[in-house]
Amino acid sequence: MSTRYKVGDTVRWNSEAGVIHGTVTKVHLHDVEFMGRQRHCSEDEPQYEVKSAKTGHLAMHREHALHKE
Repeated sequence: MSTRYKVGDTVRWNSEAGVIHGTVTKVHLHDVEFMGRQRHCSEDEPQYEVKSAKTGHLAMHREHALHKE
């Protein structure tokens, strides 16, 4: 079963720096360029733009990489 996140949800994800906490800022359902790279998204496999609560940096992850807080 899949969890769907929405804008404003608080989530966490793993990175090289450890566990990062942040907020979903956008949900992408169609292919998009993000930080100079093409990201493949669809309604079946959306990607989530997330903002770190600590640094304010943006990242984009697939649903399986995020965990709801």
